[in-house]
Amino acid sequence: MMFWYGHDMSGWGWFGASLGMIVFWALIITVLVLLFRGLGRSMPGGSRDVASRTTPSAEELLAERFARGEIDEDEYQRRLRVLRSSGAAPVKH
Repeated sequence: MMFWYGHDMSGWGWFGASLGMIVFWALIITVLVLLFRGLGRSMPGGSRDVASRTTPSAEELLAERFARGEIDEDEYQRRLRVLRSSGAAPVKH
């Protein structure tokens, strides 16, 4: 005769099933988090790329404005000279 306590689980059975369920969901969540982080890191516009970028210098910003046509060549050269001169005060508009 086997002692199965009817068709119900014993206290250790409930403990084992509960522990197994917790481990199962922890593994699923861990895999999803690692997958999300890995995909975010490999994408060119990922959040890590934004954080790792440095602020462009004043000369880079000036070059971008010139490239977009916001300022002409004379204005670009004048402002570039001001930026490169030592101890120059900021240009006011």
